[in-house]
Amino acid sequence: MTKKIPVNTITRDLCDIAAPTGNIYESVVILSKRANQIAIAEKKELTRKLEDFKNDRDTMEEVFENREQIEISKFYEKQPKPALVAISEFEDGDIYWRMARKEDEE
Repeated sequence: MTKKIPVNTITRDLCDIAAPTGNIYESVVILSKRANQIAIAEKKELTRKLEDFKNDRDTMEEVFENREQIEISKFYEKQPKPALVAISEFEDGDIYWRMARKEDEE
């Protein structure tokens, strides 16, 4: 079952976001990196779907949009923002992260 992710921003308690890592800044970095991964994946998927409509004869003056292309674009516009998806995954414990080891300077 897929969790319902809000499409609007909601207020969150910073202590709840900081709790899994013990540091708000580390949590924000994790959320930022995950949101970026989600955005890149969505962009690749959208680009792949819209390539089917690409026409070599199209010029800047002659752009033809069909109903299917518009529907695909509208679908992606209605999706929750990548940052909201990342926060939801983080709250549910669905994101795996690890801290890079610091090498001893001895």
